[in-house]
Amino acid sequence: MNKLYLWGIIVTAAMLGATYATVGYQKGGLNGDIINKLAIAGAVALVIITVFVVIKYVRQMQTDTADGELAEESWDNIGEYKNPLPFGWAVIFLGTMVWGMWYWVIGYPVDAYSQIGEYNEDVAAHDAKFNAQYASIKGPRLVEMGESVFLTECVVCHGLSADGIDGQAANLNERISFKSVKYAIDHGLTGKLIGTEAAMPDRSGLMNANNNYAPITDKEIDEVSKYVADGFKDKNSAGAKVFAGTCTMCHGANGEGVAGMAPQIDGWNSQLIVNVLDYGKVGAIGRMPVMDRLNSKQKEAAAAYVMSLSEGK
Repeated sequence: MNKLYLWGIIVTAAMLGATYATVGYQKGGLNGDIINKLAIAGAVALVIITVFVVIKYVRQMQTDTADGELAEESWDNIGEYKNPLPFGWAVIFLGTMVWGMWYWVIGYPVDAYSQIGEYNEDVAAHDAKFNAQYASIKGPRLVEMGESVFLTECVVCHGLSADGIDGQAANLNERISFKSVKYAIDHGLTGKLIGTEAAMPDRSGLMNANNNYAPITDKEIDEVSKYVADGFKDKNSAGAKVFAGTCTMCHGANGEGVAGMAPQIDGWNSQLIVNVLDYGKVGAIGRMPVMDRLNSKQKEAAAAYVMSLSEGK
């Protein structure tokens, strides 16, 4: 007997034996259940068909010789025969296309039931109920809720004291750091900090302190970054002069922000924080992800808690 067929018989026997050992010796066996019997029958058929197909094609590779007309093209002196498309392959290919169209349109259309869809509907219903139940919470109670949200969702990056864990995330005890301001001026920013897309140009698009369309200098960037990060305190500093000539058009005279143009940078406001949670943010440290697991009330509460961190400072 050909060794190939002998090995086929051995592999088939081994796989069927493993199937029997896995199922037959379990407590209760098949329990007379027709579903179990069909599953085992399918496994047996799959093993036999697989071994048969492997033997057929291995045998064919051993004995067949190439023939037919060679195509004119060749790659590295390797030619290709003009053999017709295998009939079985063509039938399977077309059948798969037909099945795919049936599956998406009739068998399991995109708008049909799914566990993910049911989950999303349940989450939306729960969020609506949550928002309605806690809609009236304001003031200290809202801050308490926000602290719970922070400890659940934000503490892993920002730390228990919200200090950013040594620069791994933003320090939420301050509005903005020197590093963040400098990065924004150098590289520009894109995002939706004001709720809509509002790109800040990089340094090549910013005028200098004299407002004469000359590029802003490295020294001016350092000065204005320090001024903003210090909270706009020293109105007589060189950084204040740079800010007045370069930044006020978009950010306002005192960093309060201009509606539709640029966000507030002299402190936090609730909508700014909610926008960051809604759309994420990219800056000097890296990318903050979108916090889409939070509902609108939880985001409002988180904003209230973050704002409370800097109160009185």
